[in-house]
Amino acid sequence: MKEPRKPGSEGPAPGKPGSLVARPGYEVGYAKPPEGSKFRKGVSGNPRGRPKGSKNKLPALHEERMKAIILEEAYRTIKVRDGTRNVTVPIARAVLRSLAVNAVKGQHRSQRLFSELLASVETSNKTTYDEWLKTAIDYKIEWDRELDRRKRLGITDAPPPLPHPDHVVIDIRAGTARIIGPATREELAEYEKWVERRQMFEEELEDLQQALEDAVDDNELAFIRQEIGQTEKVLKVIRRALGEKT
Repeated sequence: MKEPRKPGSEGPAPGKPGSLVARPGYEVGYAKPPEGSKFRKGVSGNPRGRPKGSKNKLPALHEERMKAIILEEAYRTIKVRDGTRNVTVPIARAVLRSLAVNAVKGQHRSQRLFSELLASVETSNKTTYDEWLKTAIDYKIEWDRELDRRKRLGITDAPPPLPHPDHVVIDIRAGTARIIGPATREELAEYEKWVERRQMFEEELEDLQQALEDAVDDNELAFIRQEIGQTEKVLKVIRRALGEKT
């Protein structure tokens, strides 16, 4: 008759399905599992790995959501006291204003933080302006060369550049570049309309000036002068719209 197994014995009885038998001289117990159940070195316990597309996307979604919340709060408007009146400003502006006021009051931490923020913004702006200036200079040089090439070869059917290099105004001393003409086809069509209007009003102004020289009646002279003044105002508006100096 077989001796019954003692309580607390490890694993199924030997000889039964699923039984784990330790080799002679190998003690099975705490932190010492049977050899057959050990992970073998260099062999993955999950050979198929994580299923494709099962990566947890919650952290990324959470981060994007937090960014949206921060921006929403930063630009939410609140009422603050400005001298003798209340004004409505974004929270970001209110915080920055409070920081600047504390810096003026002599709080060293606020002074240091405000100086760092100001330096960071100025550095970023300078980098942006420098890149824009370099891009504008390169654009103007390349298109001037291309337009000279077209002129030498007699090419007249090629579309004009937008913006035209003549409309890219560069001020090297100030380190700035600006566009005074159209930069898209829609703007070009509008620009051409304003050019046509300018020519029409310039011709009208010449006729009025000639009529002023020929007029002898005081009432007629007053009327012509008034018309000249109105025409000059319209021309000033048109030239400003075209980016010309007035």
